[in-house]
Amino acid sequence: MSGPAGTVLGFDFGLKRIGVAVGNTLLKQAQPLKVISAATNDGKFAEVALLIKEWQPVLCVVGLPLHPDGAEHEMSVRCQRFANQLHGRYGVATALVDERYSSAVIKQQRGEVIDDRAAAIILQQYFDDLVDNLAE
Repeated sequence: MSGPAGTVLGFDFGLKRIGVAVGNTLLKQAQPLKVISAATNDGKFAEVALLIKEWQPVLCVVGLPLHPDGAEHEMSVRCQRFANQLHGRYGVATALVDERYSSAVIKQQRGEVIDDRAAAIILQQYFDDLVDNLAE
C-alpha cells in the first residue's frame, strides 16, 4: 500500500441516506458500519464528524456513480462535492471509486435499507483494486 496504514471509511453517498463502511489497510476487508439518514445536510455532517472522530481514518473512499458507458451524471458531481467536503472539513484524504452496479449485487427485501452494505462493496472494491495493482 502506498499510503499510510490505518482505518479507512467508505461512503455510499445519497440525497436521503449515506451508507458507511469501515475497513483497514492491513486486512483490506470492508464491513458495513451504519446508515446516516439525518434530515438536513448539517445533521448528516454532524454524524460524519462523529464517525471521523471515533475511527480516525487515514482515508475516506466515496463511491462515484457513473452511467453504464462511464459518463458522469448529476449524482457524480454531488459525490465529488461530498468527497471534497470530507477533505476540506476534516483534513482526511479521499479517493473516489467507480460504484456502477454496487447496489445491484445486494439481495434486498422491499423497503430494506442497504446503503451500509453498498458502502462496504465500494470500500471492498477499493481494497481489491489495491491488491490487484500491487500484483501487477
